[in-house]
Amino acid sequence: MSILFSPAQIGSLQLRNRLVMTPIHLGYSPKGEVNDQLIEFYRARARGGVGLIIVGGCGIDRIGNAFGMTQLDDDRFIPGLRRLVDAVHEEGAKIVPQLYQAGRYAHSALTGQPSVAPSPIASRLTGQTPEELTEGKIVEIIASFVSAAKRSQAAGFDGVEILASAGYLISQFLSPVTNQRTDRYGGDLEARMTFGLEVVEAVREAVGPDYPIIVRVAGNDFVPGSHTNTESRAFCQALEKAGVNAINVTGGWHETPVPQLTMNVPPGAYTYLASGIKQVVSIPVIACNRINTPDLAEEILQEGKADFIGMARPLLADPELPNKAMNGHSELIRQCIGCNQGCLDYVFRLKPTSCLVNAEAGREAELASSGPTKESQRILVIGAGPAGMEFARVATARGHQVTIWEENEQSGGQLKLAASPPGRQDFLNLGTYLANACLELGVTIEYNVKATPENVLTSVQEGKFTRVVIATGARPISPPIPIEAGVETLQAWDVLLGCGKIGKNVIVVGGGAVGVDTALLLAECGTLDNDTLRFLMLQHAETDKELYRLLTQGSKKITVLEMDKGIGRDIGPSTRWSMLADLKRYKVNCQDQTKVLEVRADGVLVENEGAQKIIPADTVILAVGSRSNNELYLALQGKIDSLSIIGDAAKPRKVLDAIHEAYAEAIRV
Repeated sequence: MSILFSPAQIGSLQLRNRLVMTPIHLGYSPKGEVNDQLIEFYRARARGGVGLIIVGGCGIDRIGNAFGMTQLDDDRFIPGLRRLVDAVHEEGAKIVPQLYQAGRYAHSALTGQPSVAPSPIASRLTGQTPEELTEGKIVEIIASFVSAAKRSQAAGFDGVEILASAGYLISQFLSPVTNQRTDRYGGDLEARMTFGLEVVEAVREAVGPDYPIIVRVAGNDFVPGSHTNTESRAFCQALEKAGVNAINVTGGWHETPVPQLTMNVPPGAYTYLASGIKQVVSIPVIACNRINTPDLAEEILQEGKADFIGMARPLLADPELPNKAMNGHSELIRQCIGCNQGCLDYVFRLKPTSCLVNAEAGREAELASSGPTKESQRILVIGAGPAGMEFARVATARGHQVTIWEENEQSGGQLKLAASPPGRQDFLNLGTYLANACLELGVTIEYNVKATPENVLTSVQEGKFTRVVIATGARPISPPIPIEAGVETLQAWDVLLGCGKIGKNVIVVGGGAVGVDTALLLAECGTLDNDTLRFLMLQHAETDKELYRLLTQGSKKITVLEMDKGIGRDIGPSTRWSMLADLKRYKVNCQDQTKVLEVRADGVLVENEGAQKIIPADTVILAVGSRSNNELYLALQGKIDSLSIIGDAAKPRKVLDAIHEAYAEAIRV
């Protein structure tokens, strides 16, 4: 019997299952108010079967606010919040707000006033130095937490969550890195816990003994000089004594050098943090971070590592995840792939949250009126890449009859390329989902069929199809670089697919995303594999220093050359920093503002700052971009009345853009 979908309690709160939608920054409330966009977003997740939704963050004041967050600092927000609560309750789920104060992570450009913190230590996230809180201001902030909690009760929320993680204000008081006070709020760990415990105690007194209070903590700050799980366990024990009903455990701060949510984080990697806390408290513990499948969630619960499972981005990706799992259709779950392109990257750019794999995310209210088509069409799609399959999935769901011609023996297009580098394999999950969804809906996919202007036109003229959609993707570019006779170069796409013989001294021409992916793939050649590392560690066969060297020193010497300034400039900000760190870790030599003049038998002639030199190489790999594979579309233009082009065939760009364009085209038909 499934534990995940069994009823459970947090304090007095009865939940239909143990799946919690943890807070996610959406940016849907530009003025702090609840609107239809926010309501329908959460209504869809409640209808999808989740047990508890935590809305967050919800600002308790304006000085610690962030872009697009729902506010709890004024009574005028209560009617809108009540509408949100009612919508979620109508679908059978429970809902609590997360009480949010960012401290030194707030940006003055957004709040209109300087940020505040326990000590005036510059924020690595904003680059600004906060004002040190006086004891009087601390009392005011505690009062703001209390007022926000009481408004939550008035709006009908089922409890509250207090944010004490991720490097926000309570975290800043807890940590010796950001708290250098000498009054009763600073000093040893017990003193640094004072502010957080006073917030909890004041909220408990205000809301009464039976109103559920959850606290979200960092199981490990992953910040040098800050807390590990040891200190977090001590704080959680104190929280339990203060009357908290559950602990929600996440990973480190926003400024941690250790990736928390990117694709290269192994699924469930941070469950040990929740497990460590569960060992020392008797109240329920929620495990979070990169738990993206029901099977993994069930395994964590079966092993007793946590009492509840927190998912945010997996429910952004597929609001129906719980229902699909409960009904035995896990293969149809649209998994979060950890790409961050539509969520964290959008947040950093002050854009409302979207999702690469789910073009409907955040548009639930807007799309509520779009239903089945009034007139079914017979549609031919050329190409079973992500754009082609997404169009086919959506168009078929709306009532059209769709056939895909794919010239290869399998679907997925460039997703296999994207999934080739280490830690990027989740891209394959998108291709698997799209193929399964198309199969379930009855889309016909014909493999090993090469589309030509002649056979497409013949099929249309014979009445087999009334519309043609070109989704033929893109091809890599061969730049106009002189190449010495007899010297061969490789395309990065071929290397990522495992084709071509690679020498020891490798030069990758092009420092964009594809070049970085290729360099990281090759950098792992000759390093320790996971099983060998585990064996050597268990046997204490080598020192930690030597094991690290063996993990990061491969058999190839790799140089990445980029003509413009900066490496990986087309990689999203939430992922780029970790990939650049990996390049450094693997000792990949990256040279930007370096122009390749010629490829020779002995290496590559380059120019940098007016000086020329030869960089020795026995393998040169080209990663300088791609161009649309649009010849078929151009040949058919003017010959077919209903003809369109989508994805990279229209213009090479990110997978998110291709998926969203395909979805938009499908609901237009």
